[in-house]
Order: sequence, then structure tokens, then C-alpha cells
Amino acid sequence: GESLGSFGGEAPFLALNNLVARTDGALFSGPTFNNTIWEELTRNRDEGSPMWLPIYDMGDNVRFSARADNLGRPADPWGHPRAVYLQHASDPIAWWNVDLLFAKPDWLREPRGYDVSPRMEWIPIVTFLQVSADMAVAVDVPDGHGHVYVKDVANAWAAILQPPGWTPEKTQKLRPLLSNDENA
Repeated sequence: GESLGSFGGEAPFLALNNLVARTDGALFSGPTFNNTIWEELTRNRDEGSPMWLPIYDMGDNVRFSARADNLGRPADPWGHPRAVYLQHASDPIAWWNVDLLFAKPDWLREPRGYDVSPRMEWIPIVTFLQVSADMAVAVDVPDGHGHVYVKDVANAWAAILQPPGWTPEKTQKLRPLLSNDENA
């Protein structure tokens, strides 16, 4: 599921162990601040991994990805079933939270994501309003930023499902078919 679909896709499972026990794999694109499993995994991420691209339980069953090369992170073996959360550091829908009103979030305290301005600062109330306003235009950005995840869906599904005989070339051929952009 994507965005609210990721919220709905997570909801029946309540926790990662339930998701792993009851699925053959899952892809959640652009999780919202209401995604309870995502929030728990992000909050309990492995030490040293940033909030915007966390590693949870050494990547055993779940990986977080902002770009295709993140799916191999960490290098530890990836168990089955596999779940992927596609998320961008610049996606206001993922990072909006009422706590922004009066608390500086980890994603502004830790090293910044590749597409978050180094000039962005946390200012009580102001940052909350800024991120709230950014939500309205989160899909009016190039693919791979904000709340636009089209180009990495093929990579994520290939990593989750590992179809026999699948190659990176097949992923490249699939990618434009998933896009509604004529220039993909």
C-alpha cells in the first residue's frame, strides 16, 4: 500500500511479528505518521541508524529504502518473508507529527537525509506549520523525493519476492510500466 494504503495494509497486523507470520512479503510506500508498526520500528531502530533511514533488528525481515541501493543495507542476511518501507527524508507526510509543535525531531537532530535542506531548522510551532504546508505539495516534486515513490516500487518488489530468473534488466524494463509518466 501507498500512503494511507500503507496505513491500511499495516493495520490488521498490529506488530511486525504478526506481519512476518501471516504474509509472504509486504511493501509499504510513503508510510504516514499513523502507521503503528512503522512508528514502532523507527522508534526502536538499531543504534546509529538515522530516523529517516532506520535499520531495525539488523534488517532481518524489514528494510527501509529511500533509493534502490538502500535495499542491501545492512549487508547482513535478509530473512523471509521480507517487508520494505519506501520512505524519503523529504516526505512531509511521513514526518508530520503534532510533536513537531514543541519538540525537535530526530530527523532534524541527526545527520540529514540526502534531500533535506541543510538550512532547515526546527523552530517551535513554525516547523510544524512548515511541514503541514509541505504536505499539500508533497506529490508535486520529482520521483524519488517527497511523497512520490514510483521509480523504486519495481526494485522493492524484486527484492521482496525474488522471482526465479529475475534480473536487474527486467527490473529496468518493468519500471516504466509502473509509471504514468510518458517520459519514464
